[in-house]
Amino acid sequence: MERITMSADPAARWNCGPEHAPGVLEIDLGALAWNYRYLADLAAPANAAAVVKADGYGLGVGPVATTLAAAGCQVFFTAHLDEAIALRAILPDQTIEIGVLNGLVPNTEALYAAHCLFPVLNDLGQVEAWRRWAKDRDRVDLTWRAALQIDSGMTRLGLPADELETLLAEPERLDGVNLRFLMSHMACADTPNHPLNAQQLALFGRARAALPPVEAMLAASSAALLGPDWRFDYIRPGVALFGGRPEKGRPNPMRPVVALRARILQIQNVAPGQTIGYGATYEAKSPAVVATLGVGYADGYLRSLSNSATAILRGRRIKVVGRISMDLSSFDVSAVPDAQVGDMVSLLNAEHTIDDLADQAGAIGYEILTGLGRRYRRVYRG
Repeated sequence: MERITMSADPAARWNCGPEHAPGVLEIDLGALAWNYRYLADLAAPANAAAVVKADGYGLGVGPVATTLAAAGCQVFFTAHLDEAIALRAILPDQTIEIGVLNGLVPNTEALYAAHCLFPVLNDLGQVEAWRRWAKDRDRVDLTWRAALQIDSGMTRLGLPADELETLLAEPERLDGVNLRFLMSHMACADTPNHPLNAQQLALFGRARAALPPVEAMLAASSAALLGPDWRFDYIRPGVALFGGRPEKGRPNPMRPVVALRARILQIQNVAPGQTIGYGATYEAKSPAVVATLGVGYADGYLRSLSNSATAILRGRRIKVVGRISMDLSSFDVSAVPDAQVGDMVSLLNAEHTIDDLADQAGAIGYEILTGLGRRYRRVYRG
């Protein structure tokens, strides 16, 4: 069996999980840093923030945020306040800014102050609550910064059209708010020719021209590649940092960050007519050799990969047969006559990326990344 050993790589301090784990998840922090610098250079003279929500897209916010900060990132975003509080403990330097995308939950203002965070204000009620809080304490310095998000076409978070018009007519509603960013989010940026892209850009530009002059931020991963018009003062990539493709159907300029291998637990000879897995959804048409791996949907290897996913063993491509179960999956290894119990099958690598696997699952790369479970041995390098 393969033995995972500690190395002199500084990234190894983040390694975790037993050596006997049935799967190994490798995270290339060097590729993560390269992806950040690539996007920062692409955006220049605009700056680049980083979105590290959902535990750094499932890869561990500690090593992810530390790597990005070392690569030059000075502005981070999480989804939830608790994520931001945890991130501040990792990045205690208060010149590094941390924002919370999901908005101001009532009665949490003191937590933002205590941890030097800023909320993204998503409606006029949140704007008023933050303004009152800052006014009561007579503070409009760094401690009380906030971002303002408008809904330019996503219909999710941000000031809806009527509230935006109210704010444009009554700009005094922002008096006492130390506004750091004006933000919005694109709905169809991964489809460059979608007409909504131009509509959102126009609306955001109109709001920017009418509101107080602060730094503007519209583009996440995909929109950052639409061109300079979408980049404004900052971009805020997320999935692209982790190797996800910004645009479907075009070459992916990002470097893959994750590799996943799972161990063969058992090999069986299968006769014609023999079925495999729950529901007997696969029936062998000819004699076959089937290997069972210790990875399933509890590990983020999605059930929708049943009878469709491929992987690589000893340089040859093999295919899932039968349904993925909670802890196990089966592959036809008939084409690999020297396959052995203990061999490691490559489920994700540079040739079979998170987006390739997502396509096989009818999912998206985000789901693959954020679903990777905690049962793998994690090996950080780079």
